[in-house]
Amino acid sequence: MSHAIAKLVLATGNPGKKEELEVLLAGSGIALASISDYPGLKLPPETGTTFLENARLKARAVAAATGEWVLSDDSGLVVDALGGAPGVFSARYAGPEADDRENNLKLLEALSGVPDERRGAAFVCVLVLLSPAGEEFVFTGECRGRIAHRPVGCGGFGYDPIFLVAPQFQLTMAELGRERKNALSHRGAALRKLCAWLAETGKKG
Repeated sequence: MSHAIAKLVLATGNPGKKEELEVLLAGSGIALASISDYPGLKLPPETGTTFLENARLKARAVAAATGEWVLSDDSGLVVDALGGAPGVFSARYAGPEADDRENNLKLLEALSGVPDERRGAAFVCVLVLLSPAGEEFVFTGECRGRIAHRPVGCGGFGYDPIFLVAPQFQLTMAELGRERKNALSHRGAALRKLCAWLAETGKKG
């Protein structure tokens, strides 16, 4: 079953995620909107136990409210030494009202004294593309790295200042320019899969 996507609603209230999605989808021929274009539309609570469950919850809620194609993202940081934490709680690791700085500080405290060889981690992204008819398509991406001992860099958002990624774990994600970050990031990897799928299936607008 083939559809042309003329408009796509991004199911996120995170300005950093929205900006990255817009940049990575530029040139797709698809008109992009976000939940901010729909006054009163709010995302449901992230009650899922996996990134996929949370992305699906958000996609279904926004699709039901707008009747449009929807792209939902759920992503986070999984740290090996912490058994995969913060995982789906990445955005609220230090509490429901915590900001990026507080989340970073809590994570660094949790890893206090942990040597470099045990500070492995990965950013994980799950995208759910949902059609107005309820068809669901899932795209995933992962970026392996290591947790730094202190924040470095002023770019990006979230855990970017403490996630060492390149080259050979010497630079944090927050030290990379936008183009380089998109080439390495988990969200960039997932979106490249989405764009390849759009091209192959003729679902571009």
